[in-house]
Amino acid sequence: MESIDNSQYDGRIENGSLLEQIKKENDIKAIAKEDYPVLAAEIREFLLQSISVTGGHLGSNLGAVELTMALHLSLDLPTDKIIWDVGHQSYTHKLLTGRREGFENLRKFGGMSGFPKRKESCCDCFDTGHSSTSISAGLGMVKARDIKGEHHTVVSVIGDGSLTGGMAYEAMNNASKLDTNFIIILNDNNMSISENVGGVSQYLNDVRTAEKYLDLKEGVYNTLMKSKKGEGVVESIRRAKSSFKHLVIPGMFFEDMGLTYLGPVDGHDVNAMVRVMKEAKRCKSAVLIHVITQKGKGYAPAERHPARFHGAEPFEIETGLPKKNRDKANYTDVFSTVMCKLGQRNPEIVSITAAMPDGTGLKRFHNMFPERFFDVGIAEEHAVTFAAGLAAGGLHPIVAIYSSFLQRAYDQILHDVCIQNMPVVFAIDRAGLVGSDGETHQGIFDLSFLSSIPNMHVMAPKNKWELSDMLKFAITFQGPIAIRYPRGEAYDGLKEMRKPIQYGKSEVLYEEDEICLIAVGSMVKEAETVREELKKKGHHCSIINARFVKPLDEEAILAATKKHQLIVTMEENVASGGFGERVRCVLDGSNCKEQLMAITLPDEYVEHGNVDLLKKEVGIDTDSILNKILGKVSGKGKKTK
Repeated sequence: MESIDNSQYDGRIENGSLLEQIKKENDIKAIAKEDYPVLAAEIREFLLQSISVTGGHLGSNLGAVELTMALHLSLDLPTDKIIWDVGHQSYTHKLLTGRREGFENLRKFGGMSGFPKRKESCCDCFDTGHSSTSISAGLGMVKARDIKGEHHTVVSVIGDGSLTGGMAYEAMNNASKLDTNFIIILNDNNMSISENVGGVSQYLNDVRTAEKYLDLKEGVYNTLMKSKKGEGVVESIRRAKSSFKHLVIPGMFFEDMGLTYLGPVDGHDVNAMVRVMKEAKRCKSAVLIHVITQKGKGYAPAERHPARFHGAEPFEIETGLPKKNRDKANYTDVFSTVMCKLGQRNPEIVSITAAMPDGTGLKRFHNMFPERFFDVGIAEEHAVTFAAGLAAGGLHPIVAIYSSFLQRAYDQILHDVCIQNMPVVFAIDRAGLVGSDGETHQGIFDLSFLSSIPNMHVMAPKNKWELSDMLKFAITFQGPIAIRYPRGEAYDGLKEMRKPIQYGKSEVLYEEDEICLIAVGSMVKEAETVREELKKKGHHCSIINARFVKPLDEEAILAATKKHQLIVTMEENVASGGFGERVRCVLDGSNCKEQLMAITLPDEYVEHGNVDLLKKEVGIDTDSILNKILGKVSGKGKKTK
């Protein structure tokens, strides 16, 4: 059995009793120092047992156990503030703030979120879910603290992966001007610790943050600045200091930005991190603590395969393998296969992703065509403008990004791609409801924000074969074009209905009268089920596969109004700016508005939970749609026996 490494247990503590002693924030401070390794092992065992059942972010949380313990030992929550970048590594934080009892419902509807949530605990001071935001948010809290005359500590925790996002550097540049305390912790799980550099660094940290040194430095600075030539002397000292630091300090990049650099420090040594936190709290400036951790620490499968255990489905602890084997390909698999085939046929096709080669299905393309694959890190804005440059250079770029992350590049899509009408293909994975990750990850806005941009064209496939056909169509299209498809198993129905893709044209799947369902992408499958239920109740029903959300097939829409008493649009997107709203605009001038019913998601954020349950909650499941339609046509519709 490959489980947690419990070698640090000494036999004195059994049955998880240390973790059970922690009922609320700050209870960890009652734990004896010699028991810190035991508590860390208990937390890892708890996380492993829990996440193997519920699913969730495992690797990042196993790697941040001691780091989180050190923060809770060094701070007074909720007065002091911790801002977790992304927030997928906050499970230990939840445990240490008294939420152990909620883990059986982790990421379930109505249960505990997998990310920090202000509404969930007063110890969660900022909601997160996307990366590279914690330093900006922390800096805002520091300024608010100072303006209000308060004195608590603010800590922003950011991973080395999140430092690939430009927003983090914008925030650090701003933070460099601070003359007040602000602590940034860089959780680096991709670099090793050099003992020689670490030893020199620790010595300099002790000297530079010692109270006597800080007092002396401040006194000398003030005295010199009062003299006539003081400014020049200070600048000379700074240059000399900088030259020496470049020789011996590994964090000079951060020092050059104006941040005080401490580290690197072993992120699995609680006492070492508590010491460096004490040093950092004495500085009247922005301080960056460089912490080295191991992702997946303590569980061998997660250590060997960190990407697989980033966001894990329920799995068998003994093997690390998923409990449920996938029998059918999902949409990401289909995209991956088609991309490889297209890459073989066309040497000008290139692919771009933002730190998600596995999640978007581009890993195989990377293996086959490494010179034509680009992972730009967590930098969606750069990814899009980079793609525009590739297109301007004569290539055919395909940008694969999750729907919720593409929101971060709205300006670049508008300004750099669409104004110039660049032939960039956007492959938008995880469109629609994605489930357990909740509000920050639901892909329910892309139809709206993409359709608002001139020159953008938007498609959605009804099944896996249509995704393939749309990709082939998109790479020949001379302009910006997006294909949005859902998370999960690819629908393999309607295989016999595979008409060629024509620009701006929908596809009639069933043609009758009375009721016409015009469905977008994933909702075609739902439309089929609704149609069968309507037929059982004696109603005639047509289905049109929209295919294009922009441009609309206005001819088909207006033709449907002449043959049907009720037009029902169906989409997995918010109402505002969505497909239904655009269809309503088409019908505005035709006196047909009363015929339209738009089935959409509400204009609100959708929390975490099972997708089927969420669909029922927001009213886009079969029963909800059927009841709405029957309520509209009751006593009016044409019926047959």
